[in-house]
Amino acid sequence: MLDASLKTQLKAYLEKVVHPLELVAALDDSAKAREMKELLLEIAELSDKISLVERIDAGVRTPSFSINRAGTEIGVRFAAIPMGHEFTSLVLALLQVGGHTIKFDEAVIEQIRNLEGDFEFETFMSLTCHNCPDVVQALNAMSVINPRIKVTTIDGGLFAKEVEERQILAVPMMFLNGQHFGQGRTSVEEILAKLDTNAGMRQAAEISKKDVFDVLVVGGGPAGAAAAIYAARKGIRTGVLAERFGGQVLDTLAIENFISVKETEGPKFAVALEQHVKEYDVDIMNTQRASKLVPLGKVVEVQTASGAVLKAKSVILATGARWREINVPGEKEYRNHGVAYCPHCDGPLFKGKRVSVIGGGNSGVEAAIDLAGLVKHVTLIEFGAELRADAVLQRKLRSLPNVTVITSAQTTEIHGDGKIVNGLSYTDRNTNVSHKVELEGVFVQIGLVPNTEWLKGTVALSRHGEIEVDARGQTSLPGVFAAGDVTTVPYKQIIIATGEGAKAALSAFDHLIRSDDDEAVAESAGKQALTA
Repeated sequence: MLDASLKTQLKAYLEKVVHPLELVAALDDSAKAREMKELLLEIAELSDKISLVERIDAGVRTPSFSINRAGTEIGVRFAAIPMGHEFTSLVLALLQVGGHTIKFDEAVIEQIRNLEGDFEFETFMSLTCHNCPDVVQALNAMSVINPRIKVTTIDGGLFAKEVEERQILAVPMMFLNGQHFGQGRTSVEEILAKLDTNAGMRQAAEISKKDVFDVLVVGGGPAGAAAAIYAARKGIRTGVLAERFGGQVLDTLAIENFISVKETEGPKFAVALEQHVKEYDVDIMNTQRASKLVPLGKVVEVQTASGAVLKAKSVILATGARWREINVPGEKEYRNHGVAYCPHCDGPLFKGKRVSVIGGGNSGVEAAIDLAGLVKHVTLIEFGAELRADAVLQRKLRSLPNVTVITSAQTTEIHGDGKIVNGLSYTDRNTNVSHKVELEGVFVQIGLVPNTEWLKGTVALSRHGEIEVDARGQTSLPGVFAAGDVTTVPYKQIIIATGEGAKAALSAFDHLIRSDDDEAVAESAGKQALTA
C-alpha cells in the first residue's frame, strides 16, 4: 500500500519510537480487512519495536486495529484504513503511543492528566475530510496522556451501515460514552472546555489579570496573524484573542493563489500562520470569543463570552466571516442531519444519494462538480437568472449527466421526517409556482456573513454588516482598526486579508507613537527609525 518513498519517510519517523508497540488487528474476511492487514504488515516491517498481533476482542468493530504501548493501557484504535488526510493521524499515533513528545502546552497536558472520570470517545470521519484530522489527533493525544480516555476513530465509508443507523450526516462527529458530544473541527482546548466545566472560568480569570496591551488583535485568521506579526516586530506588547486560530482558512480545502505558495491546504496554511506568530513575543489567547467592545478614553476594553476582560491602547478587529445561511424553515432543525456547508468534508456520507447545492457562484458550482462524482444526482439551485460562477466552471458543470441546474429559484423550505432531510421546496421566481424536490442532502453555498454582531452600536458598519474602514484600516472609533473579510475592503481573498492585517498593524503603531507618551512605545519607535 505504501510506495517506496513513503516507506522511507515513515521508517525515519519510526526511529523516534521509544517504547515497544503492538498493532492488534481485529480482522474479518472482507477485502478491506485484507487491505488493512497489508498496511499493518508494512508498518511492522519498518521497525523492530513494532509487532503485529491478530485478535478479535469482544465488542470490537471488524475490521479495525489498535496501536498499544506494550505492557500498558495506553493505546488508540482505528476502525479505518487511515490513509488520505488521516495518514498523518496514523503516524502521530504511532509516535505518541510509542513515547514521542506530544506538542501541547504544559498547562493543557496537565489539565488532560487531571481529568476525572472515564471517557470513551468514538469519532466518525471520512478520509476526504480536511477538518477531521484535527479532532482525531487531539483525541488520540489526549488518550496517550490520560489512559482513562479511550478513543476509536471510525471511517464512515467503511462502516456505512452504522453511519446510517446512527444518522450521521456530517463529519467529524464525536460521541462520548455513547452520547453525541460534538461535530465539526474542534481543537483540544475546545474539547477540554466541554469536559472540564470549570476550565472556562479559570481561564477567564487568568486572562483578566493581564496588563494593558499596546495592540490587541481580535481574530486569528490570516488578517489577524499578519497584524500580530507586524505589531510584534515593532517591539510593542501584542496579544491575539481568537475563537479558533486559523479562522475560516481552517474550512478551506485547496489554496492555489497565495503568491509564492504554489498550492497548499487550508489547515496546513493555518498551522503555518500560528507557527509564524509564535516566532514572536505574542500572547495568544485561543478559544475566546469577543462579546463586547468598550471605549474607555485612552484605552479600549474587550470583553469575552467567557467573562474575561482585556484592555489595550489600540485594537485591530479581524474576526472574519462565516458561511451565510439561507434562513428558511428546516435549515437549523436539520443542520448536520442532511443540511451541510462543507462538501469536501460531508460529501462522502451522501454517496449514492440525491442532494441539492444552493448557490450558483464559484463555491456552489465547485461543490456541485465535486459532489457529482460521489452522489446519485445533484440539483443546483440559484436565486438569480444566471449562474455567477466562472465560465470554465459552468462548462464543466453542464457537461455532467447527473446535474440539474435551476435558476430564478428561491428556496423556501427544507423538509425532513423529524430526523433527517427528505426534500426541499423552491419557488420559481418567473411563474411564482412552488416545486418540491425529493432528496437526502442540502449543501448551502451562498457566500459569507461578517462576524460583527457583537460590534453593533460601537463602530460604524455597512448595510451588509461589514466594518467600515478608511485607506489605513481605521474604523469610526479612534484607536480601533480592522482588517480582512470583516471589513468593507472588496475581494475577500487570503492574500488581501494578510496585506490588510499588516497595514492595520502599521496604522495602529503610528497611532500609538502619535498619541501615547509611553516610554516603551517611544523607545520602540526610535529603534525603528534607526533601522529603517
